[in-house]
Amino acid sequence: MSSSTPAAPSAPRTVRPHGPLVIEIEGVTKLYKMGAEVIHALRGVNLKIHRNEYLAIMGPSGSGKSTLMNMLGCLDTPTAGRYEFSQKNVATMVDDELAEIRNREIGFVFQTFNLLPRSNSLHNVELPLIYAGLSRSTRLEKARRALENVGLGQRMGHKPNELSGGQRQRVAIARALVNDPSIILADEPTGNLDSKTGEEIMALFEQLYAQGNTIIVVTHEEDIARHARRIVRLRDGLIESDGPVD
Repeated sequence: MSSSTPAAPSAPRTVRPHGPLVIEIEGVTKLYKMGAEVIHALRGVNLKIHRNEYLAIMGPSGSGKSTLMNMLGCLDTPTAGRYEFSQKNVATMVDDELAEIRNREIGFVFQTFNLLPRSNSLHNVELPLIYAGLSRSTRLEKARRALENVGLGQRMGHKPNELSGGQRQRVAIARALVNDPSIILADEPTGNLDSKTGEEIMALFEQLYAQGNTIIVVTHEEDIARHARRIVRLRDGLIESDGPVD
């Protein structure tokens, strides 16, 4: 998908009132040691995200975009600074506590779908609920409802190789939704899709946002970012700009 010509969203641009603060990052730095060299991936980032926001994070390679995404997703912790998720201090959490937040509070959508190839759509969506310890009947009901919500009610018994790329991404989005997370964190969600299918997936995000979901999309594509209501641009480990989409 070309990033040179911004594409208009295919659905009306609802702007929802913001809810309470869900993410607060203050003075966050991240250092990586590579031999004798120290890489400053983040250099003092400040960021607040409220419930019901639709936010895009952009930046060139090496800007700190992926590091910030990992931080937001509780896949990594800061070297210094404060990160609070729903008023919980993530910066001091141990691995088990971080895993608990990832499973219950964050719905991940990846560029490569990350579906189990031998499992059907229903089981792929059900998977986070197994880790959450829900009963089988509750898991199946919630998984069915999530698949219906993304328009795949007729594809529950299909395996990934029996689905198109767009349908596989819809399964991944249903899996992200099934735990009723605080945020949906999507990493290049249209990266493996053609332009038409990518627009369909972004229209689905528009629908989910209109229903009250909090969505954070990490992308290098301007036309994808402009589907959001706010764009945060990173460069050299710092936030270069942060404002609403025109």
